Amino acid sequence: MAALVGTSVKRKEDFRFITGQGRYTDDFTKQGQTCAAFVRSPHPHARIRKLDTAPALAVPGVLAVLTGADLEADGVKGLICGWMIHSKDGSPMKAGLHPALALNKVRHVGDQLAVVIAETQGAAALGAEKVVVDYDVLPAVLAPQDAQAAGAPQLHDEAPRNTIYDWHLGDEKKTRDAFAAAAHVVTLDIVNNRLVPNAMEPRSAIGEYDAGSGVFTLTTTSQNPHVARLVLSAFVQIAPEHKLRVIAPDVGGGFGSKIFIYPEETVCIWAAKKVGRPVKWTADRSESFLTDAHGRDHVTKASLALDKDGRILGLKAKTIANLGAYMSTFSSSVPTYLYATLLSGQYNIPAIYAEVDAVYTNTAPVDAYRGAGRPEATFVVERLVEEAARQLKMDPAELRRRNFIHEFPHQTPVIMTYDIGDYDASLKEAMKRADVPGFAARKAKAVKDGKLRGLGYATYIEACGIAPSQAVGSLGAGVGLWESAEVRVNPTGSVEVLTGSHSHGQGHETTFAQLVADRLGVAIDTVEIVHGDTDKVQFGMGTYGSRSAAVGLSAISHALDKVVAKAKRIAAYVMEVPANDVSFENGKFAGIHTNKTMMFAEVALAAYVGHKFPTNEIEPGLKETAFYDPVNFTFPAGCHICEVEVDKDTGTVRIVNFTAIDDFGTVINPMIVEGQVHGGITQGIGQALLEHGIYDRETGQLVTGSFNDYCMPRADDVPNFDVGMTITACPSNPLGVKGCGEAGAIAAPAAVMNAITDALGVKTFDMPATPEKVWRAANAMPAR
Repeated sequence: MAALVGTSVKRKEDFRFITGQGRYTDDFTKQGQTCAAFVRSPHPHARIRKLDTAPALAVPGVLAVLTGADLEADGVKGLICGWMIHSKDGSPMKAGLHPALALNKVRHVGDQLAVVIAETQGAAALGAEKVVVDYDVLPAVLAPQDAQAAGAPQLHDEAPRNTIYDWHLGDEKKTRDAFAAAAHVVTLDIVNNRLVPNAMEPRSAIGEYDAGSGVFTLTTTSQNPHVARLVLSAFVQIAPEHKLRVIAPDVGGGFGSKIFIYPEETVCIWAAKKVGRPVKWTADRSESFLTDAHGRDHVTKASLALDKDGRILGLKAKTIANLGAYMSTFSSSVPTYLYATLLSGQYNIPAIYAEVDAVYTNTAPVDAYRGAGRPEATFVVERLVEEAARQLKMDPAELRRRNFIHEFPHQTPVIMTYDIGDYDASLKEAMKRADVPGFAARKAKAVKDGKLRGLGYATYIEACGIAPSQAVGSLGAGVGLWESAEVRVNPTGSVEVLTGSHSHGQGHETTFAQLVADRLGVAIDTVEIVHGDTDKVQFGMGTYGSRSAAVGLSAISHALDKVVAKAKRIAAYVMEVPANDVSFENGKFAGIHTNKTMMFAEVALAAYVGHKFPTNEIEPGLKETAFYDPVNFTFPAGCHICEVEVDKDTGTVRIVNFTAIDDFGTVINPMIVEGQVHGGITQGIGQALLEHGIYDRETGQLVTGSFNDYCMPRADDVPNFDVGMTITACPSNPLGVKGCGEAGAIAAPAAVMNAITDALGVKTFDMPATPEKVWRAANAMPAR
């Protein structure tokens, strides 16, 4: 049987999806199901003076109108942030209350303060419109740089000056000394623009309650159903964990935004018991824009110190991170341990010091979005390095090469220990495929045509396989981030794999099955991957941080080891040979010193029927479980090179070439990996050129609150990507994999903006590079 690992097997799940056979949360209709509509604040900041529900209750079909007071009376607690961060003085972060339905005060446009339950969606929506709310409108603060100002509106009493924490990492004195000794210092003011996730499938939830058993069931669009169950049980206190089932069926994308526990799903499952019937809610696009956790939104001043030869001596950064009106499930970790720990990039930087102030504003909560801290860190580092090369009049590739890390393992000044890599190899291959030597001629031709050309590099690194429980626990994580797997071999030899990882577009049903089929020597069509149901699958930690292969598939690998070990003992007993004399290869067990053989399916059958195994030596059945907790993060890295052409007359930026060379370690399915890279680059280009979540500073309204106003990348906004790979196998997990899902979104913004600033000959330029901004820069017009 030909090996499957490393080959581009077509995705098993795609037939289901492209023929409309997928089953998403909104596709389910439960018996007796009701519909929910939320009453949302039109104001960014206001006290709730009075809430009159009587007009809504008079609407035909309305069954109930529930408020924050009802939640509080039932003992339902507020939502939590599960990662503790301490400020410089050692004090814990200052988390304000986050009720699922607002109590007394609303803090952003779209904040929910009541829910209407009705027989139909129309009746629920009409009822929500009829709820009368008397607001005492308060001043609002929208921008992170304004949140700490004297006299700024105060969102939460628990957080003076709207400051959640003022955190730091690194050696301040050593960094200060490095800058004092520097021959050159480069400083940039950097804005990492706010993004709206916009997954293809909006969030949706169905809450059910069985009065006979006392069991709650939540069907929802979640990337980690077990974590949702844990939080809703232990912290929100909806129900005891064993009385709460969470199902995440097919999920149409997430990009991080479906990791978190949201108010709407909390309310739906609680309300199901209140009304005695299932309660369903599905967001419309406007609700998604207003209430899905947004991404990025950093304001940073960063500096790089270099000696006279272009060797980097130190880096310092001061960042204000906007976390919105409430802390989301993992929001505190994004601008701290997922950001500052990667400020060394691929470079041997002796001294780094980072300061981060996290602030509340009257905007939607901000949490992990594809890359989660790593894109922000890469943008800071790569913009600094590119600008340093220009000021030093050095080739940007040479400056990078001169500062690359070459010996591993490498301890950075900001916690991380890089285990392996070859950064020269990816840079060399990217420059070759991008035809960097030919760029000067292409630029000259563009000038003749009245256009500008620019070339931009991004040599990135990221920490993936988010898992090492001891490491993340010491940094404040409220849970261990291991992963689980159970491999069940049926009597006929087919295999069911139950994984705590959740698939919502990544292709787990294919890549996981490839490994299982290879290891057991069975047909890939006989392997089924089961996930997303807390009643079926053992406790698992879910999918985020490019961890599914490095952690989830490694857990499956360990379970497979146990299956093969037991199967060898069974085969030895049946073939009447010593257990140590049994080999297993390509699905066949063989007695080493005999001509006896058994196929895997024969051993599977023997495990269940027809044999009385020796007592205390072999139990019947063939099923094994494993929990895997790696010893380190994984560190994918690579080089992306972007070439742009700018039309000075219109400000239009056209990406003419984009080359991405990545080191993902061992690759299970090259086709799926390339697809992930394409998608990530496209999202990164979207951030660089098009996307920006903008709040009006006067009204607090999200003015980019629809697809009419929030520009998403289309096919003609991106070129054909030239994607390739170099490989250094990761030593920190048994498969050598590193993770690929976020790399494109991490590297692309820096590569694109470096190319644009190269073309324009300007030092700084905020994302997104809209035609108006580019036109003003190209024609030396002042920015508005």
